[in-house]
Amino acid sequence: MLFKQIHLDGIKTGEISLAFRKWKKLSVKANSQVKTAIGVVQIGRVEMVKSGDITRKDAAAAGYAQPEELMKLLATISEGDIYKIAVRYHAEDPRIALREQVVLSDEAFELLSTQLARLDQYSKEGKWTITVLTTIRDYPKLRAADIAVKTGREKQWLKLNIRKLKNLGLTISHDTGYTLSPLGALFLNRRQV
Repeated sequence: MLFKQIHLDGIKTGEISLAFRKWKKLSVKANSQVKTAIGVVQIGRVEMVKSGDITRKDAAAAGYAQPEELMKLLATISEGDIYKIAVRYHAEDPRIALREQVVLSDEAFELLSTQLARLDQYSKEGKWTITVLTTIRDYPKLRAADIAVKTGREKQWLKLNIRKLKNLGLTISHDTGYTLSPLGALFLNRRQV
């Protein structure tokens, strides 16, 4: 579940406690957690609603001054049901501590090597992890579309798989593009690529 930064900031301060999405298929579960740029967001109650059921108070709790603002945004999606989702800030993103590591033990290096080998092994695209990591290292803050061109991959596939590298603590997402994390740089230096 993606959020705009302005909404994430509101969730972190507690000013925003609802999100509305229009989906063909429900994309989150109640009582689940979502990792975001501000940390972990807790998903609470999820319910399907009609557009006419969204109150001024609901719109304000979702970060919109007027319900019409929210409805205009939801109307840009032609198909699907509207879901009202309770959200709250839960905790810092555990990937931050992971990616900021500046020491890489032999065991941690071997574990990362195994995890990347597994990602390569089960990918229909073949080996990709080291190519993508070195491209991110060599072209910091390059957009996903440009990394896709440089690596010969499809943009959406690439974005999904860079997220897997981020989950391992190897990359950092920016407003535009990606960089290696300190852990990612240590790992590639140790591999000498």
